[in-house]
Amino acid sequence: MDQLQKYQFEQIFPGCRLLDIHEYLLKKGVKLDGGMPDAPDTRYLYHDPCHMPIKTMPGIKVARALMGQRVELSERCCGEAGTLAAGRPDVATQVHFRKQEEIENGVARLRDGGGVGKAAKVKALTSCPSCLQGLSRFTDAGIEADYIVVEMARRLLGENWLADYAEKANAGGIERVLL
Repeated sequence: MDQLQKYQFEQIFPGCRLLDIHEYLLKKGVKLDGGMPDAPDTRYLYHDPCHMPIKTMPGIKVARALMGQRVELSERCCGEAGTLAAGRPDVATQVHFRKQEEIENGVARLRDGGGVGKAAKVKALTSCPSCLQGLSRFTDAGIEADYIVVEMARRLLGENWLADYAEKANAGGIERVLL
């Protein structure tokens, strides 16, 4: 998002603006309402990316509004920011250990505070591809990681949402535009 904002699209397309998918969904009123009957014991941690694509309000506020339930903020960097993990693996490893500690504490708080005990599934949600990669390394801390929008699609459209979409698109559901 930061890179796209430098292109000055508003000069090419007057009145246009760049908006993250999560902000767009919230603006259009697409969100989960209340609890999740298909996953009543799922709890959520939100990881705020260092390179935040959500620009109009705090990411945690967007996550809570979209998910329609309590979402707890998971502090600290995941260690994937930009090229940190590749450029300084020594530093990234230390950041990773601190993030794992934070996630383990968050998982414990959500399970204890939710009254659901050890059976609760805890998912870490984010809006950044690098962070998703980093968060996916914490399965041993008791979480699954995904994008907010993917979790919403799963809840709103069903577990097979992606396969269903691809099938419709491949069956002529995409309009071809020739330039």
